[in-house]
Amino acid sequence: MTKNITESFSLEGKIALITGATYGIGFALATAYAAAGAKIIFNDRNQESIDKGLAAYGKLGIEAHGYICDVTDEVAVNSMVSRIEKEVGTIDILVNNAGIIKRIPMVDMSADEFRQVIDVDLNGPFIVSKSVIPGMIKKGGGKIINICSMMSELGRETVSAYAAAKGGLKMLTRNIASEYGKYNIQCNGIGPGYIATPQTALLRERQEDGARHPFDSFIVAKTPAERWGEVEDLEGPAIFLASKASDFVNGHILYVDGGILAYIGKQPE
Repeated sequence: MTKNITESFSLEGKIALITGATYGIGFALATAYAAAGAKIIFNDRNQESIDKGLAAYGKLGIEAHGYICDVTDEVAVNSMVSRIEKEVGTIDILVNNAGIIKRIPMVDMSADEFRQVIDVDLNGPFIVSKSVIPGMIKKGGGKIINICSMMSELGRETVSAYAAAKGGLKMLTRNIASEYGKYNIQCNGIGPGYIATPQTALLRERQEDGARHPFDSFIVAKTPAERWGEVEDLEGPAIFLASKASDFVNGHILYVDGGILAYIGKQPE
């Protein structure tokens, strides 16, 4: 009998924790997972953010579960995961999405500022992953998806801490795959390109003379697709990496960047 390939991409009955998924890319991935059948769990650092997230999911008819937790606090993360296992069930899918960026020239950045970015963007995924892995082992497998970045591969002005963290996250992804693949745990990463979100709206607005914003022109020129990505562009790759369709994909970083990393750029006219 021919296999129904669409079943390989179903997340029906799966329990997915997406960290920091109260808005933006994390929220978009969570809603895509819900549409594919998963139960959605998210966290944030305060009740106000949790309430806003629950309201946003509720408007879409999604019954999400929100927990107050700082991903850099190992005791708090272990407590959250224990509560999730008791109140919802063992986590099948973890998306390490929570992250920050500080755009500061390296010589002007304090060591404390550098450490803060590393703590959230690299230590956080380490802490949450190590907390959910034992449950995944007992359950017979699981999926861990780390939200990496093109800065996992490239450098750029003012993002030394972010690039260091995301480069480290790429290697943490590969090491989790190496260490826990034998337990049917697949750990992969998604590296978004430049995505059109409310946070980047000002950079994409037309100038008074109708010209593109300089940064908008820069991104479009560097992207073979000649456009910014949309959050919807990340949904298919995220579902693939969370589903049975990717059961033999491990330690891979899937760059959803419109081809930027493959492209040297246009020759000046």
